[in-house]
Amino acid sequence: MFAADEPLTVADAARVLGVRRTEVERAIAALLESPPLGLIVQRHDDRLQLATDPASAELIRRLRGLDRPVRLSRAALEVLALVAYRQPITRAEIEDIRGVNSDRALATLLARGLIDEIGRKETVGRPILFGTTMALLEHLGLRSLHDLPPLEPLAPGS
Repeated sequence: MFAADEPLTVADAARVLGVRRTEVERAIAALLESPPLGLIVQRHDDRLQLATDPASAELIRRLRGLDRPVRLSRAALEVLALVAYRQPITRAEIEDIRGVNSDRALATLLARGLIDEIGRKETVGRPILFGTTMALLEHLGLRSLHDLPPLEPLAPGS
């Protein structure tokens, strides 16, 4: 994982190592339990990536001269939350929920690599489906999307 340019799938890791998927899953579980110092294993569905531990992120940012945190507009944050919690999701579904055009927010999130086009919905017009990326996990300092806080209802009974 350390030398890979992109996240590895469990199947790819098993193939490269010449072991069964179950052995890779066991090794991942051990790494998740006690990761190497300064690193964490991030998992997004079946893809794996080694990343900097969020506890070390500030020091590394300073070392690399990246003292400024990434800022996103409120609209981009709303769209990002919708994609993270409801993926796969289409532009129309996002706009139905928000009630406003989301083209610019989607373009920003795509350009920053926080979301990606992950397929097409099998419906009339075959709209693009959006999902989150490993870069989002890094940005939020999460190991997986399961680490996101649970959604709370907006109003009683909703």
